[in-house]
Amino acid sequence: MSEERKVKSSVLQNYRFILILLTGIIIGSIIGLVFKEKAVALKPFGELFLNLMFTAVVPLVFFSLSSSIAKMTNMKRLGKILRYTLLIFFITAIIASIYLIIVVTIIPPAEGVNIDFGAYEEPEKLNVLAQIVSAISVNDFSKILSRSAMLPLIIFSIALGYCISFVTKDIENNPVVLFLDIMAEALMKLISIIMLYAPIGLGAYFAALIGDYGSELIGAYGKAIVMFFPICIVYFFIAFTGYAYFAGGVDAIKIFYKNIFPSAVTSLATQSSIATLPTNFAATKRMGVSEDISSIILPLGATIHMDGAVMTTLFKIAFLFGLFNLDFVGLDVWIPAILISTMSGVILSGIPGGGMMGELIILSFYGFNQEVLPVILTIGLLTDPIATMVNSTGDTVVSLMVSRIVDGKDWMKKKQVQDSIS
Repeated sequence: MSEERKVKSSVLQNYRFILILLTGIIIGSIIGLVFKEKAVALKPFGELFLNLMFTAVVPLVFFSLSSSIAKMTNMKRLGKILRYTLLIFFITAIIASIYLIIVVTIIPPAEGVNIDFGAYEEPEKLNVLAQIVSAISVNDFSKILSRSAMLPLIIFSIALGYCISFVTKDIENNPVVLFLDIMAEALMKLISIIMLYAPIGLGAYFAALIGDYGSELIGAYGKAIVMFFPICIVYFFIAFTGYAYFAGGVDAIKIFYKNIFPSAVTSLATQSSIATLPTNFAATKRMGVSEDISSIILPLGATIHMDGAVMTTLFKIAFLFGLFNLDFVGLDVWIPAILISTMSGVILSGIPGGGMMGELIILSFYGFNQEVLPVILTIGLLTDPIATMVNSTGDTVVSLMVSRIVDGKDWMKKKQVQDSIS
């Protein structure tokens, strides 16, 4: 009984902050429904939270990315396993994006929602090459410090981190790397302090939002969340079954589903791929994955392999298109959406504050009004448990796929023979 209480207490602890945030949003929504237009007076308290986050996130991107890349000194030893792991990470992210595009094209998540978030300022139409140049670069260093230039900032930070690593012999004792590391940690601490104000800030913002737009927004959320959960469940069973079949046919499918559900439950309860690592290690061991493969893929995947985040990001884009009565159709819309969502799930997911960066990129790339940021932040908040489950369990199935590529088609039989001999 005491053990059961510990488990319940742990789950409650993991969900405590999300429950506090949701409580703030719910209270704010009730205030908006009761006081209507008068609740708009609370909007400055919400704007304060947004301004604080906007101010902190740009330097956070720079310092966290630069320090992370500068400290990468052992990448060569990963060899063949790492190359195929990263390749599969990108492939599964693109598949998740395409799957989500098909679903939201058939069932638009914000269809019928009529809320005025102000005018939509469409970015200037450029040819494809000009769009790429505009998206990844700026013509003055001062512009790279703006939240509207997140992609150029990310590219600059990665390049600078690589150059620091390249010219530095002793990374551990290098004062520049130490400075970047300390600043990244300090800014993360600053973000955590700002987030203490989040329940009040988001509550105030939603009070003003509901006061302005009424129950229409609540209905839009309800539809979006009810829609997203089964989307993830269907992806889990269809995509992961296909991936497991590639890894080892029907036998791999059986062994995957025989061992994956403890990881699925753990990730749902903890909302953390890192917290699910011990369960995933145990699962891949039972599946017969070699330790040298699982020891690389699982920790790496817990950081930069987030198919759930990919789908969440693309879902947010489609939702915003619906809010602004824009057509989410055509390759000129879908290709950038796939690239942004893939980057959010494979690159930005490994960066502290990466989710916030992805949302800022969505706003800046498509020209959406910044007032919709709390809307997509809340979508991310509500969909996080099921998205984390897809993220975490996806790492185990990638371990199976890499085993098939690195150890050959008969890797499962070879493993069984080795186990019987030992």
